[in-house]
Amino acid sequence: MQKLFGGSSAAIDIKTMIANGARLVDVRTPQEFAEGYAEGAINIPLQDLQRQLSKMKSWNAPIVAYCRSGNRSGIAAQILNANGIEAYNAGSLGQVNALLK
Repeated sequence: MQKLFGGSSAAIDIKTMIANGARLVDVRTPQEFAEGYAEGAINIPLQDLQRQLSKMKSWNAPIVAYCRSGNRSGIAAQILNANGIEAYNAGSLGQVNALLK
């Protein structure tokens, strides 16, 4: 799994990734999503991720996942990468919104 923040890996520019076709996926619940989300995000709750794998594979694009704190998006990125989908954990909604400005 590749991380966008911290560690020894260099931060990835999600704004550029999205401009180049990456899909921004919010893995929070529909209720959390309804309270606010990053512009252009698609809501696929973590609990629905396994059922949506074929749909996400069909996008043929990297996935940038985020959630409330970065925990669920980290799990999502692990699941996606394990299933052959290039995925990144962008952390929290606040971090994503700050990076997309």
